[in-house]
Formats: sequence, structure tokens, C-alpha cells
Amino acid sequence: MKKQFTTAAALALSFSLLFAAGCAGGGAPGNTDSSDEEISSPLPDSSGEEPDLPTDGTGEGGTDGGTDGESGETQPDPEPEPEPEQKQAQYITVTGQSVNIRSGPGTGYGSVGAAEKGTTYAVGGKEGNWYQTWYKNQKVYIHGDYVVTFSLPVSDDERIEEVIAEGYKQLGVPYVYGAVRLHDGYGNFLKGFTKSKFDCSSLVQYVFHEAADVILQTTTRTQVKQGAFVPRSQLSRGDCIYFTNAVRQNNTGVERIGHVAIYLGGNYILHTATDYARIEQISATRWSYYVETRRFL
Repeated sequence: MKKQFTTAAALALSFSLLFAAGCAGGGAPGNTDSSDEEISSPLPDSSGEEPDLPTDGTGEGGTDGGTDGESGETQPDPEPEPEPEQKQAQYITVTGQSVNIRSGPGTGYGSVGAAEKGTTYAVGGKEGNWYQTWYKNQKVYIHGDYVVTFSLPVSDDERIEEVIAEGYKQLGVPYVYGAVRLHDGYGNFLKGFTKSKFDCSSLVQYVFHEAADVILQTTTRTQVKQGAFVPRSQLSRGDCIYFTNAVRQNNTGVERIGHVAIYLGGNYILHTATDYARIEQISATRWSYYVETRRFL
């Protein structure tokens, strides 16, 4: 019995040693097919996309409220979009005496008139050193050596710019008091009308009708009853300013009114008075004659 027990104990010890060796060895040397799992980090997603980030309990991953998802630092607000620059109308003022107004951009073109020192014209373009403008209903050119330039903001309303552009074409047209109007104040065209002469109210009536189909009355004293009243502090490009004059300043009511001009902005007006249609700044004397402003567009 003692010998059988010893043999049995020896066999049991042998099986224990074999079992322990099998657990620690991880398979036979050189075997690459081991089924044992490795303890390592998960493999990256084979799709190439970033793995999902932990959520904050809202069901959404990533950042919240404009902070950096890793550092928690507040990100700067994006730069505001720059406002578009307002378009400008270009003008020239003549600096020489009796400067030639030519039919084309060169001295080889004929002169159609002479610009007085201080007269102002709208710029329609430039070819070389020649500024294109308008004079007595035709395109003309004035050399850049005899002018200075400036600009005024244009209106957002294209109709206003079309009215003013029609006025540009009449620059240089002679002033004639009582010139025949385009129509009778109700849209009925009058015989004898010509674009070769205007007074202040017939010029305003003509350009508003031609460019914007606005029907204005025949005199300053009837036109001032039309449109919308505008306070002087709210003058805007395209408004019509009504003035008195030395002859009418002591009258009352609308009988005081004796002149009208189209406001261009920057204290400039387009009008005709005593000589010819022109662009000029409003003088202190004319401002002293101010009566009212009306808006037709």
C-alpha cells in the first residue's frame, strides 16, 4: 500500500507540473497561430475617420459654447464681413480759362465749346488723359491737365441716378426765362418744345419725365405742391430744392418761390439760372433764399 500511494503521488505531481508549464508557455516555440488574446490598445478604425469623442450627456460629442474641445479656451469671434463701399459719382472742375470742350479724346477733334474756369461737369469715363463728359446733349471730352476731380456718393435708387444723368446731358444749354415746357403739367406734350433752351422749372420737369416718367407741373410755384415734404436736415441726392430770389423774397406763401434746383449731395446742385445749365455749390446767398425741399422719387 505504501508503494502504491507513492506512485500515485508521483503521477499527480507530474500532471501538476505539466499543467503549469502549458499555462505559462503560451504555446510551442515558433507557433504564430496562438489563440491566446493579447493585452493591448484597440486598433485604429480602418475607415480612416476619427473615433467618436465622449459625449457630454446631451447626445452630442465635441465642444460646447464656443470653447476649444481640448483646452477649454474660448475661441475668438469671427471677423465681421466688411461693408461694401458706397459707389461714387465722379466730377471734374475746370481750372483753366476757356478750356476747349472737344468732340473726341484728342486735339485733332474739333472744339464744340469752351469751359469757363470753375465750371463743373460729370465724368462718364476717361480715355488717356481725356475726361468724357456731356455738353449740350452730346458726349464731349476735356483734357485732364486743366481740371481737378472730386466725387459724391450715388443714390441706391437707380431712378434718381437716371434723372440726374439726364440732367448731365443738359449742361451748357442756355437759360431762357419762360422756355416752352415739355408738357402742360398733365402729360400733354406742347408744340415748340426744344432741348436747346430751359429755365429752372422746365429743366426739372423735363429730366424727371424723360428719366423716371414723373409728371411735374410747369412752374416752381405749382411744382412745390407736389411730392413729399423733406426737412432741410434730411436733404438727399435727387431731392428738389425750392428757393426765393431777390424779386420774390418779400412775397408770401408759394408766391415767394422763384427757383428750383436738383440736389446732388455735398452742397452741390444741378440747375439753370441766368446763363446756362450747370453744376455748382450752393452759395451762402442762395441758402439765405431757401424755402422748401420736395421729393418726387
